[in-house]
Amino acid sequence: MPDLKPSPLAPACFPDLPPVLGVSLATANCGIRYQARDDLMVAVLAPGTAVAGVLTRSLTASAPVHWCRKVLATGSGRAIVVNSGNSNAFTGRAGEATVAATAAAAAAAVGCPPEAVLIASTGVIGQPMPAEIVARQLPDTVARAAATAWQPAARAIMTTDTFPKGSSRSAMIDGVAVTINGIAKGSGMIAPDMATMLGFVFTDAAVAAPALQTMLAEANQRAFNCITVDGDTSTSDTLLLAATGGAGHAPITEPGDPRAAGFRAALQAVLSDLAHQIVRDGEGASKFVAITVRGAENDRAAKRIGLTIANSPLVKTAIAGEDANWGRIVAAIGRAGERAERDLLRITIGGTLICADGMAVPDYDEAPVVAHMQGQDIQIDIDLGLADGSATVWTCDLTHGYIDINGSYRT
Repeated sequence: MPDLKPSPLAPACFPDLPPVLGVSLATANCGIRYQARDDLMVAVLAPGTAVAGVLTRSLTASAPVHWCRKVLATGSGRAIVVNSGNSNAFTGRAGEATVAATAAAAAAAVGCPPEAVLIASTGVIGQPMPAEIVARQLPDTVARAAATAWQPAARAIMTTDTFPKGSSRSAMIDGVAVTINGIAKGSGMIAPDMATMLGFVFTDAAVAAPALQTMLAEANQRAFNCITVDGDTSTSDTLLLAATGGAGHAPITEPGDPRAAGFRAALQAVLSDLAHQIVRDGEGASKFVAITVRGAENDRAAKRIGLTIANSPLVKTAIAGEDANWGRIVAAIGRAGERAERDLLRITIGGTLICADGMAVPDYDEAPVVAHMQGQDIQIDIDLGLADGSATVWTCDLTHGYIDINGSYRT
């Protein structure tokens, strides 16, 4: 695999993530695939931590995903163990044995049952990992866990990512300040269905697991489930949210509790920020693309149309070539499987109306559109003129860099 230069869309620096009471992190190198960098991240959680998660719906999901489903059913957790370099997917009983050994070792180090350990893996599919390759590193790694190791943790879970991804927000509950920190990884195989996408979010808010699960699922629908890099859903997509309760306010037990309004907004902001960073790190990406669809029959239809445009190789390569080829957008809308009427459709790029009334806008000035296409942030607006459904999705362009990275991924 070629050396990866930082994405031209990368942020200037990793954000400042403050400590979250009840969360400590550490990293180590297991030598799974990367010899010169850490490939293991451990998060140790305080007793009583509530956990929630959304996982890939892929029918060839990894062994760690199946394990997480069982742990999430309990609503609590004491540790999260993540490795990069090998997804432990499609590895049969050997993969299950590796997960079991990892959970047992983490449990012994933390002092909890194995069923309180959540596990995630990312990397190559179909290559078995030795059962002890992660487990043997866990006693020392857990012992070194600290409240400030956010950037090392974000780096340890990377695969083809070119920069570590983190985000933080704060909110007030009952006059008490709570913190939400998140880290994520993803660059290719990104089309979450709940790409290789992993996300881990931590808060010191006190939220009961059922309410936490509802909040996470709803926020995820407007964040990770609205991004695509290449249309490929991973076997390993995992998004986990842990609430330690360390802030000390009275617990939130219902997702609709008005006391949680600020928390929900902050959670949405963290997830959306991380999702956008993943798109900005899309393999070979040179442009960040926001596609807003309005006037659809409903929100679901708007989102489906938006993702059809976002996943179109013809649209994405036109954007890479800085070509305002709106005919490709028209074609994508027409095959999305949702209602659209030619004479009601309006397409705007970078604020310039390009087509309306069933045809190109007569004598429209293409110069500002060309200038917009030459920038790094591209805005495409679609108005179907049918009803009130709307959605925004995010993607990147498709360049030869994507082929370079994926054509040599295993070498």
